[in-house]
Amino acid sequence: MDLATLEHRLEALRGYLDIPGKEARLSELGSKINDPSLWNDPANARKLTQEAGRLRKAVEGYRRLESDLQGLLELWPEMSAEEHAEMQPELERAERELDELYHQTLLSFPYAENAAILTLKPGAGGTEACDWAEMLYRMYTRFAERHGFSLEVIDLEPGAEAGIDYAQFIVRGENAYGLLSVEAGVHRLVRPSPFNAQGKRQTSFAALEVMPEVDESVDVKINPEDLRIDVMRSQGKGGQGVNTTDSAVRVVHLPTGILVKCQVTRSQQKNKEMAMNILRSKLFEIEYKKKQEELARLRGETRPNEWGSQIRSYVLDKQYIKDHRTGEMRHDPENVLDGDLESLIWAGLEWKAGRREAVATEDEE
Repeated sequence: MDLATLEHRLEALRGYLDIPGKEARLSELGSKINDPSLWNDPANARKLTQEAGRLRKAVEGYRRLESDLQGLLELWPEMSAEEHAEMQPELERAERELDELYHQTLLSFPYAENAAILTLKPGAGGTEACDWAEMLYRMYTRFAERHGFSLEVIDLEPGAEAGIDYAQFIVRGENAYGLLSVEAGVHRLVRPSPFNAQGKRQTSFAALEVMPEVDESVDVKINPEDLRIDVMRSQGKGGQGVNTTDSAVRVVHLPTGILVKCQVTRSQQKNKEMAMNILRSKLFEIEYKKKQEELARLRGETRPNEWGSQIRSYVLDKQYIKDHRTGEMRHDPENVLDGDLESLIWAGLEWKAGRREAVATEDEE
């Protein structure tokens, strides 16, 4: 990348980052953080200091890069071709820093920094669909490992013959929800079926739900009278690992019909706490979406129906993966299914931020 392109990208980045707005917010936060009374509420103090830290990192990163590039722009006309070549590592470093700052602007939406709760459900198709759901479960597990994230299983139900019939798990790490939020939707697999004696081509679907984990600091009203809580024996594949105590917990929120089950620990109390946390997050997400839809209606916007729509096709016999929202293509499905999702995720986040036009794509089948 040449210096002129870097300068153009830096100017665009200034607008995306809203540097003046961030600096004004930092000044406001500084006054609050310096007020000794703030520390009477440790949770709020921690929240504000974390916000200030994120803003300061973005502003200082931008200002440092701006200064470096300004220095290069002033010296560049006086440099020889040989000196230009020697400066290429500096330009490459600046490009990497630009990419990092730009990615931060794509993760500036509410709760992006939270942990992500993922729920996987196979579509119609029996064993083939259950196997596809398990492949996706492994893909997100490998994605978490690649990023140094932790993964906590809440519920995992095996399929009748192979694969999984249901999976719910939490991915914890920096901007876990922000990154994984664009993976929500229906994922489509096309391949010669390993479960068919003739190896016929089979199409399978699995749906992924992604929501931010919220804790008790977020105001979600749950009336105990609206809950039905059942305990039962944990289910497994058999053998020594079978839980022989009634530690599994199922919580049903009667007004909405939301059901959450947790059976991953041998502690009934721990399973109940985890199930209630998932329920709180689900109820929060419902209310948050209602507010967003109402704001969009008042502004006259048309918003895509992200949940329930087919977002991506994985066509294994023709060695390609296509995202139907962004048009992003990959021709290395083995790497994608091993958790290499970065290019697909960043393209999805650009689409979500309105910086990438939606495309109508057809599969190359």
